[in-house]
Amino acid sequence: MADCLRISLASSICCSSSFTAPPRRRSYGVFNSARIPMPPVNPKDSFLSKLASVAASSPDTLLSKPKNSDLPPYLDLFDSPQLMASPAQVERSASYNEHRPRRPPPDLPSLLLNGRIVYIGMPLVPAVTELVVAELMYLQWADPKEPIYIYINSTGTTRDDGETVGMETEGFAIYDAMMQMKNEIHTVAVGAAIGQACLLLAAGTKGKRFMMPHAKAMIQQPRVPSSGLMPASDVLIRAKEVIINRDTLVKLLAKHTGNSEEVVADVMKRPFYMDSTRAKEFGVIDRILWRGQERVMADVAPPEEWDKNSGIKPVDAL
Repeated sequence: MADCLRISLASSICCSSSFTAPPRRRSYGVFNSARIPMPPVNPKDSFLSKLASVAASSPDTLLSKPKNSDLPPYLDLFDSPQLMASPAQVERSASYNEHRPRRPPPDLPSLLLNGRIVYIGMPLVPAVTELVVAELMYLQWADPKEPIYIYINSTGTTRDDGETVGMETEGFAIYDAMMQMKNEIHTVAVGAAIGQACLLLAAGTKGKRFMMPHAKAMIQQPRVPSSGLMPASDVLIRAKEVIINRDTLVKLLAKHTGNSEEVVADVMKRPFYMDSTRAKEFGVIDRILWRGQERVMADVAPPEEWDKNSGIKPVDAL
């Protein structure tokens, strides 16, 4: 009986050792299993054009994390551009194709979302609002601790010529979604932040609101949409709603900029344009993304010291 058991046990061991489990498939990320919706992209956008050219030439630079974690991702491309290969290196290589990328560049929406970037590059119309809110919710689900970066180059609910293209609620919808996020939200103005887009810029996490040196911000009163065939009573109702939206915008801007509601309401009587320095003084942003100019400007002597060294006396001292 014992001999029979030994024989059966040995045969089972041999059979199990000869069996090999099928190899498991690797998952290479979320972007292969689920297709990211293509957002509306402005073909004249300089930031996306630069990003597309770098993605085509060296996609590995975009897929790796930035060296300086204090800056929002992908902005270091504008600071230190690098050539793929010098002419001498290409000439010494065995093939002229060695310096070229070995895989096709990813599509820009997937690339931006992989860097946890929500890019607002068009006026705030319903399609843009829907996509931005969906991306915010997805990024919070993917990692509720990592920061979310919102890059803004938008004219708000109007076009660049001032014509209204969206309701003010489009901006308020994105703002409410930002306030519900558990993540830190870093906002960056890379072009224009006008109207409701300026509110989104100011609504970022305190200390994490940035602006490129030559970007522009502007706050203005909401505009009444065209009311061509409306009866007079409906025009009055719409006008009251615009006033309510204006008061809400004033309260939110006062909350995030640190100014009083009276100051914000006073500057909003007419379009109030701000360059990066003025936006920082007004409280819309916390830091200007200079390329070393901040250190240079900190070493510059104040105007009073210049006058003293040059022998010029102020009028009050005469």
